[in-house]
Amino acid sequence: MAFADAQSGATILYGSESAIIELAGTVTKGDAVGFSGGWKRALATTGSVVQMRCVAGEDGVTNQKITAYFGATLMDDRLSGGTAGAALYVAEGTSNGMFTETAPSTTGDSNKKVGYMLTATLAALTPNANVDSVA
Repeated sequence: MAFADAQSGATILYGSESAIIELAGTVTKGDAVGFSGGWKRALATTGSVVQMRCVAGEDGVTNQKITAYFGATLMDDRLSGGTAGAALYVAEGTSNGMFTETAPSTTGDSNKKVGYMLTATLAALTPNANVDSVA
């Protein structure tokens, strides 16, 4: 089974360093969230990179305040087909807020590691453990 991010059904098992943020776009619980003119879904694509800073702790829409996790977060159920030990990255293209095991490689894409798969469905997300980076 190939890696997939359903972008729904996330269960946050543990999250450290939480804060309340005000959104500048719609997010789903478990989304990779960054700051670029406001808190919104992260994206790795050249020209519109939004580096991941935290994980959405709940669903929300523009101008709503939600809990977000800036430290280590364990997430289950949203991801499937993962490889234990594989690094996670923010997805590119139009997959705002989603994760991938494939490192973005186009020049200018964000290729910051944002976590690791522990099992096929369980991820340890560490959005601020690595410095921002681009391919």
